[in-house]
Amino acid sequence: MTVDWNRDGVTFRRAAGEHTHEVLGVLDEAAAWLGAKGVQQWPTRFDTHWVDGAIARGETWLVDVDGEPAGTFTLDWADPMWAELGGTAGYVHRLAVRRRVPGLGAVILDRARESARERGADALRLDCVRHNERLRAYYEGRGFVHRGDVPAGGHPGVWLSRYELALPPGA
Repeated sequence: MTVDWNRDGVTFRRAAGEHTHEVLGVLDEAAAWLGAKGVQQWPTRFDTHWVDGAIARGETWLVDVDGEPAGTFTLDWADPMWAELGGTAGYVHRLAVRRRVPGLGAVILDRARESARERGADALRLDCVRHNERLRAYYEGRGFVHRGDVPAGGHPGVWLSRYELALPPGA
């Protein structure tokens, strides 16, 4: 296993095809937890087609704590949902953490911010369902600015709140 980045005992590694079950395990656990809280952010269970492309492109990461997968996220460099805002950005998708590792989400967002900066992006962007007030407050507390709500493609009646973190040059 190649360590791509390590911070405070948290190891980030690019997911490969043989890691799909680990990525899905983290996502399914997070989806079940959200569902139990009454938040319909994701499906009850993820299908492999939701992650296969991003894994094949090297955009999906597994985050290990104590040698065990504890989180996952995808960081890509284009998202048509943001096209009208322009600029260069990194886009965080499917960020999920296991409940046993509090604070891991902040570490993941820090790494995503660093990666976007290293690539010369102006911003880090992400979204969540509009009715997830707790997650929206979390993103705002981490410095993300609400950039509007848009309908979720293919999901009638579902709206997504978009958030952006500016990445000033040299910061």
